[in-house]
Amino acid sequence: MHAYRSHTCAALTAANVGETVRLSGWVHRVRDHGGVLFIDLRDHFGVTQVLCDGDSAAFAELEKVRSEWCIRIDGTVKARADDLVNPKLPTGEIEVYVRDLEILGAADELPLMVFGDQEYPEETRLRYRYLDLRREAMQNNMTLRSDVVASMRRRMWDQKFREYQTPIITASSPEGARDFLVPSRQHPGKFYALPQAPQQFKQLIMVSGFDKYFQIAPCFRDEDPRADRSPTDFYQLDIEMSFVEQQDVFDTIQPVLTGVFEEFGGGRKVDQDWPQISYKDAALWYGSDKPDLRNPIKMQVVSDHFRGSGFAIFAKLLEQDGTEIRAIPAPKGGSRKFCDRMNAFAQKEGLPGMGYIFWRDQGEGMEAAGPLAKNIGPERTEAIRQQLGLGVGDAAFFLGGKPKAFEKVAGKARDVIGEELGLTEKDRFAFAWIVDFPIYEQDEETGAIDFEHNPFSMPQGGMEALQGNPLDVRGYQYDLACNGYELVSGAIRNHKPEIMLKAFELAGYGEDEVKSRFGALFNAFHYGAPPHGGCAAGIDRIVMLLADEANIREVMMFPMNQRAEDLMMDAPSDPTSDQLMELGLRTIPQD
Repeated sequence: MHAYRSHTCAALTAANVGETVRLSGWVHRVRDHGGVLFIDLRDHFGVTQVLCDGDSAAFAELEKVRSEWCIRIDGTVKARADDLVNPKLPTGEIEVYVRDLEILGAADELPLMVFGDQEYPEETRLRYRYLDLRREAMQNNMTLRSDVVASMRRRMWDQKFREYQTPIITASSPEGARDFLVPSRQHPGKFYALPQAPQQFKQLIMVSGFDKYFQIAPCFRDEDPRADRSPTDFYQLDIEMSFVEQQDVFDTIQPVLTGVFEEFGGGRKVDQDWPQISYKDAALWYGSDKPDLRNPIKMQVVSDHFRGSGFAIFAKLLEQDGTEIRAIPAPKGGSRKFCDRMNAFAQKEGLPGMGYIFWRDQGEGMEAAGPLAKNIGPERTEAIRQQLGLGVGDAAFFLGGKPKAFEKVAGKARDVIGEELGLTEKDRFAFAWIVDFPIYEQDEETGAIDFEHNPFSMPQGGMEALQGNPLDVRGYQYDLACNGYELVSGAIRNHKPEIMLKAFELAGYGEDEVKSRFGALFNAFHYGAPPHGGCAAGIDRIVMLLADEANIREVMMFPMNQRAEDLMMDAPSDPTSDQLMELGLRTIPQD
């Protein structure tokens, strides 16, 4: 017999009754029934109930074990009485009578329990992550993550892609976030960087004549943490293709992700039709470039109804350049109580409030109610209602100013309204491509032009587009949104050196700086670079959605905490004096 097990803790059934077996695992819980010990023995695969009484030579030793001790037992498989069968367990028809026991690893008093659903502070969970990971939900999440990655790989190979690995130690490159720098011992005073993404390398692979590339790529960014973002590192399905247009990339990644979500989505609906929405329209309709399309609410511009109206705040606001009024329709939200609640929401978000109108039945017809309705009068109110397609029992909320100042709050309000009114469809994955991103933005104070989005994107219209107003330039850049999260980002690349120089020039980067920062890519483009493009899909975020988790740390094996600390490994840590001397470095104490 094997030294540790003849079966896993999920393998035994009624067909094994009478057999002598060996199991190894952790003591999930112990129950003492007056001289008979019952133990739920757990391994990665499942749970088997084992029991022991005073007739067994192992009884005295088994009395010592406690939760999370790691043990090996030998015993005989017995059938449970009919009224004791547990249909929730694959092993629920049997139990194992223990005849021999070996303690493989005793456990000290536990800082957190594995059995049960107790909530523990995140700091405790991360400090003792190896215990936290023993919990059923975490085992399921990590198994799901592994299976998703394996499925992605299979699907990419099925589309004739090959997987290539790119360097982990490289040169610093501005990718939109802070680099993690690595000091060089052999070149004192110089630093490598951990790649924020394999961006330049995968483009160079295309220049090297490889037609299709993918990689399950680690990426490193020194970022402020969020619930859906790691502060240090993450993994992405990285893709690049030669001789493609934007639609080719869409047609490649859609069946991969559709298949993954259908395979692991637990029966939830997976949308097959992925609309393409311009960045401008997404901001207008949803207040976000990663809209949740499960919510049917679309915001609209209603500025004309407030120009010269009796509502002085909006009327005066519209006299300023670049301002507008937007409405958020709220079907079935037509009660003063709900409207007041949304007004309070706006105040919590830092706004003075949020104007509203709601429509009610007064017996003799429909009436518009609320402060705004009184100020602008019935004719304008009726025009708003008709534009928004609302009726009795519905409401609309209004925000005004320069769109960039209120769009984010408007998007949040849309989400809250959809949730509270039950408009957001659950058990569904709704995808949308966001396209036509602006390449440039202008600083309102200085007037300076800089990149708003990926500087490596090919401008729509090529060199000709760069001769006009930079703020009008759109890139062949795209994101894929799903249920309010950005899952994929990509672009058709700017592969022509003259267009690359002009694009950077408009953002204030001279030729010398471009050559210094992106020398390898710029030089490679002089030697017959093919048109190419690709994208990257965030694996952590995809698994988070599939696992129905709200926090990305629930689907990462060993994540950092909110302060970018690894409490389990005590990282970051202080270097030794010898290490600093060898690297020619010294640290400066912070006040």
